[in-house]
Amino acid sequence: MINNLERFAKTTDLIEINRVLDDALRSLRIRGSVLLRETYAAPWAIAIPEALALARLLDVPPDTRVVAFHMVEFGHCEIHPVGGDRILLTAGEMALCVGGAGHRIAAGRGARAQEIAGLLAGKPNIQRPGASGRPASTSLLCGVFLLQQSELNPLLAALPPVMVSNLSRSGELHNLSGVARLLAEEIGRSQSGNGYVAERLLEVLCAETLRGQAETGSPRGAGWFRALKDPIVGKAIAAIHASPGENWSVPRLAEVVAMSPSRFAARFSECLGDSPMAYVARWRMSVACRKLASTRTGIDRVAGDLGYESVAAFNRAFKKLVGMPPAAWRARATSFVDSVQ
Repeated sequence: MINNLERFAKTTDLIEINRVLDDALRSLRIRGSVLLRETYAAPWAIAIPEALALARLLDVPPDTRVVAFHMVEFGHCEIHPVGGDRILLTAGEMALCVGGAGHRIAAGRGARAQEIAGLLAGKPNIQRPGASGRPASTSLLCGVFLLQQSELNPLLAALPPVMVSNLSRSGELHNLSGVARLLAEEIGRSQSGNGYVAERLLEVLCAETLRGQAETGSPRGAGWFRALKDPIVGKAIAAIHASPGENWSVPRLAEVVAMSPSRFAARFSECLGDSPMAYVARWRMSVACRKLASTRTGIDRVAGDLGYESVAAFNRAFKKLVGMPPAAWRARATSFVDSVQ
């Protein structure tokens, strides 16, 4: 009986964590694109510019976060981020460059880096085995994930600058190995990484990678993943995500988790590194951005749904956190959506 109750409690916790993760992932409106799928002969190197320059190269609006990813299909390589430590990737691993720093991917020593801009423009890859006469040492799948409304999203703020995932590792919150296998098969079948099915699989790959980080990320130190796994704070975050328009206050949230307001506020801040009401405000604005970009709901209705007593109060809160009024933000967001459809 005790074991059954423990399994039930664990399952309930996973369900709540998954609901919050799904909410955060949905807000990102993930898109994916393959840039290169090549085989290389060592020594070789490719230079990737920082995220804003990469966005300009790919004609992506600057308010869209561009996250470069590199998947090693066989062999190995190193990632050298500007201002960061060298990271080794081996077969079956993938790196997401969440921080947006420029970087080189390379194997061996002495190779002059080819700029990815030239390769995308059709310049020959002089580091292929056939061009160099040397045997293949590494096969890479490189691309980008494009993320919307990322600044207010607590999930992205919890990620390291370069996140490495093992695609063969199974988990309770993700199915990375299955998605990676399907993606490789689809790209091989179509000889393109940007067909309809491949694009959908890239979206799922990004989502599963982020869910995997939620499961394997270090619980030490304040952060969103630690907060989600805390039985008290995680329950409060789940309540906020389930009903962002509720008339939340510290006493009301403390009541949800059956704890005194002072103890709850201290525990929340210790786990997350932010106060409960600051989290409520930021998540409400994240939801507001999603509604404004993806629906025609009036701003007054959005304000009311999120618990604001007046449009003026909502406008002030939105501008404080987003940097512009909601009407201006909607106009910019919808113009971007129209441009990519």
